[in-house]
Amino acid sequence: MKVVFAIDSMKGSLSSMECGKAAAQGLLRAIPDAEYEVRPLADGGEGTVQAVTTGCGGTFREINVMNPLGKTIRAMYGIIENPNKTAIIEISAAAGLTLIPAVDRDPIKTTTYGVGQMILDALEQGCRHFIIGLGGSATNDAGIGMLQALGAYFYDSSGKLLTGDNGYLTGGDLEFVDKVNPEFINPLICECTFRIACDVNNPLYGPRGASRVFGPQKGLFDSEIEATDKWMERFAKISNEVLNKNIDPETPGCGAAGGLGFSFKYYLGGELEPGNRIVIEETNLKNYISDADIVVTGEGMLDAQTAMGKAPLGIAHIAKVFNKPVIAIVGSVAASFDGDEIPDIDAYFPIMRRPASIEQAMDPAAARVNIAATSEQIFRLLSKIKH
Repeated sequence: MKVVFAIDSMKGSLSSMECGKAAAQGLLRAIPDAEYEVRPLADGGEGTVQAVTTGCGGTFREINVMNPLGKTIRAMYGIIENPNKTAIIEISAAAGLTLIPAVDRDPIKTTTYGVGQMILDALEQGCRHFIIGLGGSATNDAGIGMLQALGAYFYDSSGKLLTGDNGYLTGGDLEFVDKVNPEFINPLICECTFRIACDVNNPLYGPRGASRVFGPQKGLFDSEIEATDKWMERFAKISNEVLNKNIDPETPGCGAAGGLGFSFKYYLGGELEPGNRIVIEETNLKNYISDADIVVTGEGMLDAQTAMGKAPLGIAHIAKVFNKPVIAIVGSVAASFDGDEIPDIDAYFPIMRRPASIEQAMDPAAARVNIAATSEQIFRLLSKIKH
């Protein structure tokens, strides 16, 4: 029996690889001579850097960057030594909502400058292929902070160079942008490819745009939403003239990360794609699945969103292309989940074996024990059926 384990992280408890290794322990208790592979799984959000970098034998790099409020912090990204030398970056490492206290959250004052610093550092390390996760930003600057860090110049209506009050551009500076000069963006960018993990389909502006949908949770006041939305719209029109491209700000994903998706797509030539697809392709999971007898996936919480395209569902879909049975090992099942079936997943198994508090359930040591025990029972049964 050959088993492939590709389990998403159980956030706040275990990484993707840790989940897979615990499940593999259970397999070997039941079937000592079983073959298996543990592969990383993520959806482009939190945990993607760790999952993909570790799973592909890469290394981690920490550098100093600006956080959303311009303070120096340490940010980590991954580097995979393949022919293209790939950088794995989560924008939340430099521009994340969790990096600043709730009382200080204000998209008028926050910047994506640190994201540009991470890209520049990766360029210096020889990276020419980028996987970017867009989740969890504290920003609403349409990416002008990032572009400024990469070398772009921004001017107001009088032709004055905009540099920002503290040397970096923020969401509030969008109000004054009248012209963009991208000519001095680091020339190495032209040699690069960017795959942007983006699991929201919001446009840059409008009723479903970045400001109206995501602005309030980042700290925008109701009185600021309409104004910032108009700034986004004007920036799109200016960009259309400058880049001489057929820019469509209605493109799904342009509103992701406070408009950062727009700048990645049109200024850096990035492709906005579902995060789980990127991870599955970049880690060659299809090849491993095609050679397996059974595929085991899973995640921390099984709920209605699982059936709407989360990472485990992507794994299950590929497995069914090769006619492989699929089992899901999950941390728990949401009370609101009342479905007995999930597309392409043959059966799912929660790991909780006795009543426990959330803190007890999420304790990494306890989670490992529970995953291994659940996996062991699954494969004990399967070994009996096989024989």
